[in-house]
Amino acid sequence: MKRIFLLALTASTLSLLSGCATWDNMSSREKAAVGGAAVGGVIGAAASDGHLLGTVGGAAIGGVIGDQLGK
Repeated sequence: MKRIFLLALTASTLSLLSGCATWDNMSSREKAAVGGAAVGGVIGAAASDGHLLGTVGGAAIGGVIGDQLGK
């Protein structure tokens, strides 16, 4: 069940990123923040066995890290 959840989360994250209509108008820092949030959400979900708080927390931390690395 955990694998199915992670696969679905990864697929939905990738489809969300590929469907961003404003991706071309984003700066590299904003793109890095979005990518970091996506990766952080997947890692947070994996680390917390799919709990919502772990997923959202991972996405928030990943977004901040991506933003700082995109400077």
